[in-house]
Amino acid sequence: MNAIPLNPMLEATRLTREGRLHEATALLHRALGGATAPDPPATAWSDTKGPAATPPRRTIDVDPETGDPVQTPASWMPRPLRALGALAQGPLARAPAPVPEGARFLRQTIGNMGATRDYKLYIPGGQRSAPMPMLVMLHGCTQSADDFAAGTRMNALAEEYGLLVVYPEQSKAANAQKCWNWFSPADQRRDRGEPALIAGMTRQVMQEHAVDGRRIYVAGLSAGGAAAAIMAQAYPDLYAAVGVHSGLPCGAARDIPTAFAAMQRGAATQQQPSGLGAADAKPLAVPTIVFHADQDRTVHPSNGDLIAAQVAAMGAVTVETHAGQVPGGHAYSRTNHLTPTGTSVLEQWLVHGGGHAWSGGSNLGSYTDPRGPDASREMLRFFRQHALPG
Repeated sequence: MNAIPLNPMLEATRLTREGRLHEATALLHRALGGATAPDPPATAWSDTKGPAATPPRRTIDVDPETGDPVQTPASWMPRPLRALGALAQGPLARAPAPVPEGARFLRQTIGNMGATRDYKLYIPGGQRSAPMPMLVMLHGCTQSADDFAAGTRMNALAEEYGLLVVYPEQSKAANAQKCWNWFSPADQRRDRGEPALIAGMTRQVMQEHAVDGRRIYVAGLSAGGAAAAIMAQAYPDLYAAVGVHSGLPCGAARDIPTAFAAMQRGAATQQQPSGLGAADAKPLAVPTIVFHADQDRTVHPSNGDLIAAQVAAMGAVTVETHAGQVPGGHAYSRTNHLTPTGTSVLEQWLVHGGGHAWSGGSNLGSYTDPRGPDASREMLRFFRQHALPG
């Protein structure tokens, strides 16, 4: 997605808030030079204990014009421009959190086919006698690596569990609001575009550090969640499991108009990502954990169901459901799909009353909902069950 001048973005935001989505889409197409669009805590990686609760805090969403936090409403209202990059102001810049003694939080760069991206790598402190698992975390629109790390608290959990965390960072040159271009066919295929850059970062860290190559995972929020789903589809030989938070299924859109439609109403059909090839035209075959809130006004909650539908054919024979409540926070529903050996290949969380935010995150970062179940810890628990063969 090319950079869009601020004034058209503000006008498109105003039109969207008035329900004039066709006019907003047409305005963005003109700005882009295109045609008018049609109408309990575990401490060991091998531990697989169950869900844990988080302390109660505030539920927040983000105003699309100011970037300020607002109270999540009682009913869903589509505001799709926010996650595509219509924020007039992004989150305030945040300084990196203090790094514990012996740990490192490094900024690095990768280049591939003439494109470059920065990323940050968190290396926990302490002596490690064996290669560590690794998690790739893909931020949402307007976010940075430092912001996403602070909001998800994943660096603190990396110290607890003993794993490396990679935070790829989108550039404003590639997208004016730093969204991953999940809706672009050029960025939906293996060894091309942004998937090639993210896989390149993963492999670069594997070459430079002691990484357990069977235990590499990818997760993301919103546009980053959609990108994580693409990475799992394109690289099932690289990632052992995927976490998609408030995202969209792989192949949900092929351009800006279909992205708007998928975000507002849910993907009408599951498109095969362009260029993946006939050999890849099959359901998502990577174990998946999905988080979505039922009051998400940015990415319609039905997209979580569509992601789950892509994974449901992975041989699960038992489906378990569980309803829970975070003390002082949100209620939630969890559906678990188990294989004959009891391994979960699909886990779907629906947070009741939450908005477009990382569930159970810290208010030190943007797009977080501290009142929800702890998505970061639950994803790591799920990931610990899975490793690539061999």
